[in-house]
Amino acid sequence: MEVVIWNSVLAVLKQVNKRHPRAKETYSHEDIVRVWFWAVIHDRPVSWATRKANWPLHYRRRAIPSSSTMSRRLRSPEVQTLIRMVEEGTIQPSQTRPLAWIVDGKPLVIGNCSKDRDAGYGRAGRGNSKGYKLHVICSFDGQIAAWDVAPMNIDERVMGRQLVRESRIQGYLLADGNYDSNPLHDVCAEVGNLQLVARPRGGYGLTRRRKSQSTGRRRSITLLENPSPMFGRTLLNLRDEIERHFGNLTNWGGGLTHLPPWARTLPRVHRWVQAKLILNALKRRHRSTTYGNS
Repeated sequence: MEVVIWNSVLAVLKQVNKRHPRAKETYSHEDIVRVWFWAVIHDRPVSWATRKANWPLHYRRRAIPSSSTMSRRLRSPEVQTLIRMVEEGTIQPSQTRPLAWIVDGKPLVIGNCSKDRDAGYGRAGRGNSKGYKLHVICSFDGQIAAWDVAPMNIDERVMGRQLVRESRIQGYLLADGNYDSNPLHDVCAEVGNLQLVARPRGGYGLTRRRKSQSTGRRRSITLLENPSPMFGRTLLNLRDEIERHFGNLTNWGGGLTHLPPWARTLPRVHRWVQAKLILNALKRRHRSTTYGNS
């Protein structure tokens, strides 16, 4: 599986990188990104990928940048732009847009004793933990319309508004009760034909007592609490499908199983999660091939 995904990374890099290396440039942007993905696909730090002994024999003839060079160049806007181009070539949704989307968050927990200045404390499962959270809008078939990483203490409703503005999706957006808020309903109405369907925060039958309901929120309540709520509640029950997608993201060797000790502070965590989403999209793209070789 690793060989197939690695070859896919090289193919996408070759396709999106149209820049010619400069005459005095020892390592091109593509070289830096290649070493970065070699580390991520093996769940190793960048320093591991800068040692020739950790590369196949036919790659050891090439010069490999040092750890300090990798650290400096990975922060450069040019390399970040190239990684973003790889992302756009892999995880962006296809031209066929589904009718229903799901928004949810996946906690990325780190140790409570960590000195990470960017991490925050927030809800993770049934308790509070320190770390970050991956926020995603995706479809039933795994298309990702928008995503971002934020400290654990950032409200999911705030991140939901940001993702909705970035995604420009249409149809139904399914969510749990954490996302049931007037501002998020208003943002869904602003972007166009998008209806947020969220489990009521006050429970079924209680939300009608609240005043100052937004138009979108009243529509969501009507879908879920009208005399024949089968369509709305069946639609909302499909929200659990995102748990399967989060499972597929983590249940393989190169997946986003956890945040390793070297992925700390928000820029590094964002870059690590970005690479994992790219690798997972490439795995999905070649699912039949990888399964056939396993």
